[in-house]
This record gives sequence, C-alpha cells and structure tokens, in this order.
Amino acid sequence: MVPARGVTRSRGGRGMVTAELAVAILAALSLFLLLCWGVLLVVMQLRCVDTAAAVARQEARGDREASAVVRAQAPDGARVQVQRRSGQVVVRVEVTVAPLRGGRLAVPLSAEAVVVPEPGGTGR
Repeated sequence: MVPARGVTRSRGGRGMVTAELAVAILAALSLFLLLCWGVLLVVMQLRCVDTAAAVARQEARGDREASAVVRAQAPDGARVQVQRRSGQVVVRVEVTVAPLRGGRLAVPLSAEAVVVPEPGGTGR
C-alpha cells in the first residue's frame, strides 16, 4: 500500500494521543472533585443557616424541647451556642468540614441567627 501524497508517517508521535488523553482525564477528574467539594461546602453552609434559624425561633418561643430536636438535626460535629442578650436570642452554629480525616483542607463554616423573644414566652 502506498501512502497518499503529502502524508508522512512518523513513528515518533505514536502514543501521543494516549498521553494527552491521560492528562485530560486527570484534569477532568480533579475538576470534578473540586466541584463536588464546593457543592458539599455550600450544602453544609445552608444546613448551618437552617439550624441557626430554627433553633433561634424555638428558643425565642421558649420551647426547649423543640430546640433540642432541631439541635439533634444539626450537621455532624456542629457546635450550637445560644446566648440571650439585650432582648435578643442569638444562636451561632459552627462546624469544620474536612474532605479527609487528616484535616489539612478543613474549612470552618458558621452561621448566626438573631431573633427577638416572643412576648409571654419563657425564653427570656
């Protein structure tokens, strides 16, 4: 078989596509993992915000039992702090999210909710 005019075969470039494909796959995998990490951080932040708001609402009503139920639904490892000051209930939720057990890439997240206690409630 005779090669077409102007087409030359080069044996030095064999495997080049394989190497480029391997690099592209690793880059795509790295990007996918970073996107997953970002989504996890957003979800955990939203959970902290929701927990802080719900606990603050229940504490403002003076409903300690409902507050305990909401605290139990907080993200794993979260610290929920409740303070009462100058006619307000302040709830702060803090959690540290780490992708691996080593904690080198740990990201601290927090959320705070401030509400006014309801009149007649026992949350004062």
